[in-house]
Amino acid sequence: MELLGITGTEWIGYLASLAVLVSFTMKDLKNLRMINAIGCLLFVAYGFLMPTLRVGLPIIITNFAILGINIYHLTARKK
Repeated sequence: MELLGITGTEWIGYLASLAVLVSFTMKDLKNLRMINAIGCLLFVAYGFLMPTLRVGLPIIITNFAILGINIYHLTARKK
């Protein structure tokens, strides 16, 4: 399926990029981490939608790791 000549997979990649970009405009660290986590989830999905896992695996690994870091910091108790 294409919209404006862009495939669904490409749209997911663009949305992921936009979410990560927007996350860095946040002043509140919690909001930054939540929006960035959404971007990471979209990038993981994008990685799985690549033509082969060989192409998508670096995207999946990196963003899954960043997602884990975001979740850790969002749920960690502050001293």
